[in-house]
Amino acid sequence: MKASNSQLVHHTEGSYGGSFLDHLVEQYKALIQSADNASARRVASNRYLLTLNSALVALYGFQSASFGQSYWLLLVPITGIVVSLLSYQVVKSYQGLNAIKFKVIQEIEAYLPASPFAYEWRIAEHGKGVSYNPVTRIERWIPIAFLILHLFLSAAVLINAGLPEWIQEMCRVKN
Repeated sequence: MKASNSQLVHHTEGSYGGSFLDHLVEQYKALIQSADNASARRVASNRYLLTLNSALVALYGFQSASFGQSYWLLLVPITGIVVSLLSYQVVKSYQGLNAIKFKVIQEIEAYLPASPFAYEWRIAEHGKGVSYNPVTRIERWIPIAFLILHLFLSAAVLINAGLPEWIQEMCRVKN
């Protein structure tokens, strides 16, 4: 077993004792489970935020059909804009968390007989190749699409309800 120059592994097999490898493997398994749990939480968060965004679009349609156009309708797309921005940040946060977890996993693998995650990542060309496109890159487009939709809905409310007087005044061309 090689000596550790890492902040992660503090001992060698000689300084730790005979159970070094067994304990390292158990910690490795726990970290793999933690990475799986983070991915499951990401999926649940994305599902919740997607449902919330979809419900806001439906609510906008229901409100505009039932109550006509008024500035109060702006509350729904503005809420959708906030939800979309938060959704994007959630995706980025989980992307960063998973990147950290997999770096730690790969560092532990340096002390194990095989390095399947490091090898898989190398085959996937570190997420930049044509054979693999990281899911979080795709997931980031969902809140962006909803953000654009909510911006269009906001514009529709402003146009259909009539622009406020102060905006009309700003838009007038002076002759």
